[in-house]
Amino acid sequence: MVNLYVTSSQEGAGKTTLCAGVGKHLQKSGKKVGYLKLAISSKPHTLTPYYDTGLIRGKPDDGDAAFMKRIFGLQETADDICPVLDGQNTIEKVKQAFAKVALGKDVVIVEGLPFDTSSGIVEALGARVIVVEGYASERALSGYKIFGTQLLGVAINKAPKGKVARVQSQALTELSQPGINLLGALPEDRTLVALTIGELAELVKGKFLDGANRSDELIENFMLGAMTIDPGPLYYSRKSEKAVLVRSDRPDMQMAALETPTKCLVLVGNTPPIRDVLTRAQTKKVPVILASGDIKGLATTIENAFSQAKFNQDKKLTKLGEIMGQSFNFKAAYQGLGLAA
Repeated sequence: MVNLYVTSSQEGAGKTTLCAGVGKHLQKSGKKVGYLKLAISSKPHTLTPYYDTGLIRGKPDDGDAAFMKRIFGLQETADDICPVLDGQNTIEKVKQAFAKVALGKDVVIVEGLPFDTSSGIVEALGARVIVVEGYASERALSGYKIFGTQLLGVAINKAPKGKVARVQSQALTELSQPGINLLGALPEDRTLVALTIGELAELVKGKFLDGANRSDELIENFMLGAMTIDPGPLYYSRKSEKAVLVRSDRPDMQMAALETPTKCLVLVGNTPPIRDVLTRAQTKKVPVILASGDIKGLATTIENAFSQAKFNQDKKLTKLGEIMGQSFNFKAAYQGLGLAA
């Protein structure tokens, strides 16, 4: 059995995304894949600031653990897949958790902890390590040394599309001197940071006026309805696959948004939309959500949600497969794991 440990020097680098992409590729090559996500809670119901484990009241929710369970077809429970550690006897508890998910598997992917708590775990599991880094972060070259020969390589994630070649060249230069493999520079893609319409409705605490049956569709962008010098349709045409946040008493801006590629309309205020807007939205199959509150505050909430979006929707898998197929060196990764490419 082969063990792969995925870690990062900073939060939100894309560990779950990489685990999903590598795992699905392994499955397509005929390997039985297991998955373990490690989380540390220093106090009951209190998580370390670094690590976003997707916990609610101290128990795994139906986010990452359930998503990976589904896409890999795992029989283990979400509690087994995402055990919450208390920081005591960590290595022994990780070994016990690992044993539960490893039975009958060819490869087990461990979505790991931060660098400073990972080296002992890596050694105990006999795992090879892939480090995922955001393109803008400083390469933690000194931190990589703790993994020694267990380090398989580094993957740079979320590189702007127009800068991928430059990011890859710079990373190769930085990593080649200490003899570290670059496994790829993955371009940023809006699909991978998209939210579902249902997630957006929850964020703004809104009520569906129409189109709730489309709540699992993805939103890649959002725009704020505002007075501009450009005609409404011209303004809203700047982005596609978008949600539009607009005051509920501005039917002119609502109608303008509906004339462009809009996935969802969020009306903010206490004024019900006019019939023409709802009729047009139904014709265009655009869900309409009514929310209350401060429009600027809601806009900030949505912006933050896009920057922290999780990789936990099936619709993102196809795009991820395309990206990693083009930008990730599976041949080098498989050779380092002792697997046939």
